[in-house]
Amino acid sequence: MDYYSSQISKLIEELSRLPGIGAKTAQRLAFHIINMPEDQVSVLSNSIVEAKKNVRYCKDCLTLTDKELCPICSSPRRDKGQIMVVENPRDLAAYEKTGKFEGVYHVLHGAISPMLGIGPADIKLKELMTRLQQDVDEVIIATNSSLEGEATAMYLSKLIKPAGIKVSRIASGIPVGGDLEYIDEVTLLRAFEGRVEL
Repeated sequence: MDYYSSQISKLIEELSRLPGIGAKTAQRLAFHIINMPEDQVSVLSNSIVEAKKNVRYCKDCLTLTDKELCPICSSPRRDKGQIMVVENPRDLAAYEKTGKFEGVYHVLHGAISPMLGIGPADIKLKELMTRLQQDVDEVIIATNSSLEGEATAMYLSKLIKPAGIKVSRIASGIPVGGDLEYIDEVTLLRAFEGRVEL
């Protein structure tokens, strides 16, 4: 049974299709949008349409941008000889927030997952290999420490090392504030193996 008019129900239904938006959140968003001034609703809807029309892959790193090159790839201050490989644009943003990485990125848009039928041809590996024909000193593999991320890291390492390019993997281990007794064995082992001198 519908509680609302067809247009309200349709708005709630469309909003609930967005990832991470359940029925209650969709309902709250729908009523918020309905109560917004009409000019704000127009700005919101126009920004969605414009983003869909204009956002595309960066020519070099394949992150999402509205220009040919993203701000990172177009910056003359970035070290093009150091490429950090990440799974998605959200991972790139997370590393950029640290403000410590001076190189450039390559976004795979996924990870190898035989269980889900995602192979090397289904992610942006061919584009990475093309970039590695330029003057690249190091590839930092920053995929997740999930099974898929580890499989992708191993595959990349085997693919890149024969080209004579240094390949490194981000360290993983114990989170800040974590109690050792609650950390699993694999995480503890990775933390131990990735230890650094103080």
